[in-house]
Amino acid sequence: MINLETPRKFRAFVHQAHQVAAEMLRPNSRSYDLAEHAYPKELDMLAAMVDGLGASGTGSGAGAGGVRRTEVDGDDGQVKNGSNLSSVLSIMEMCWGDVGLLLSMPRQGLGNSAIASVASDEQLERFDGVWAGMAITEPGCGSDSANIRTTARLDGDAYVIDGEKIFVTAGGRCDAVVVWATLDKSLGRAAIKSFVVFKDTPGMTVERLEHKLGIRSSDTATIRFENCRVPAENLLGTPEVDADKGFAGVMQTFDNTRPLVAAMAVGCARASLELTRDLLSAAGVEVDYDRPIHLQPSAAASYLQMEADWEAAYLLTLQAAWMADNGRPNSLQASMAKAKAGRVGNDITLRCVELTSSLGYSEHELLEKWARDSKILDIFEGTQQIQQLIIARRLLGKTSAELK
Repeated sequence: MINLETPRKFRAFVHQAHQVAAEMLRPNSRSYDLAEHAYPKELDMLAAMVDGLGASGTGSGAGAGGVRRTEVDGDDGQVKNGSNLSSVLSIMEMCWGDVGLLLSMPRQGLGNSAIASVASDEQLERFDGVWAGMAITEPGCGSDSANIRTTARLDGDAYVIDGEKIFVTAGGRCDAVVVWATLDKSLGRAAIKSFVVFKDTPGMTVERLEHKLGIRSSDTATIRFENCRVPAENLLGTPEVDADKGFAGVMQTFDNTRPLVAAMAVGCARASLELTRDLLSAAGVEVDYDRPIHLQPSAAASYLQMEADWEAAYLLTLQAAWMADNGRPNSLQASMAKAKAGRVGNDITLRCVELTSSLGYSEHELLEKWARDSKILDIFEGTQQIQQLIIARRLLGKTSAELK
């Protein structure tokens, strides 16, 4: 049974995350949105503080870093509130401040979650402190990760990687990227592996940074690999190609990162709801929780409907993270959380702009920015349509070949 209150051991940590969001992220939100591609130097101090919390044991997860899945003895009746739950709770608070700045935090990249998910103990130690981005999407391969064309060829004690990756979050700033590549195109998805490639590796080139609708404070890069030699020990997981487990092992990364993205959407949507309620109240529209919804003013009724949707997304996100902490397969729940939160985040932020009229549409408030930021949260880490397809496969017991 899940206790939906914030676990006592996380409350101080979550409170600290909210303070950081309120005092550091939110005040800098507009300036770095306008100064696209400028590095948010304030985050260096924040990253050092997060590292200190982790080292002291005060925080067991902060952002996309501390999400390594642990095995739990299912027969002892014990449950864990661990790093996955801690991470989603802190991310919700940080994205209440700013999504783009959270994505720009050093050593908290989505590639760090990939490393935490599947790396060996030796690799975890070796890559400790590395800021890792995630390189999956290609010009001809978006939502269908199994269609990756970037290749990795074993040559002696190294893999030679060739290909191009686009939309790499923090790709221009990170220390390394986790690159998805295929060992043999003819073997399909089973041959796809992930590799940690450091930015100073010959043959790896950051070609450009994208201009974007939202999360402008976070850079998004296109990276090319040409005869890029990567040490064999930088392959995450096993080098063997297993038709049954090979791609599933790589895809486990998404089971951990999708709840994190859902948490981003939940945090951003909550910020919009709170500000909208304040603006409605200032305009004389009060949300009355003791009155039936059909007796509320139209704006208040819309607000209550959005709150209900938000609550569903919030609970699904907690469930997916809690299951990961307790060693329970959560692929279905991770996709459900990502699909619900991504769509709800888009709906809520746009509806809040509409409800607040000119205040919401102008740069006087951050509502229009949150509406722009939230769009990507329904797209990356698997689009809304892909999540629905995964959910349908899980519920109907169909394979990817049977239900496309």
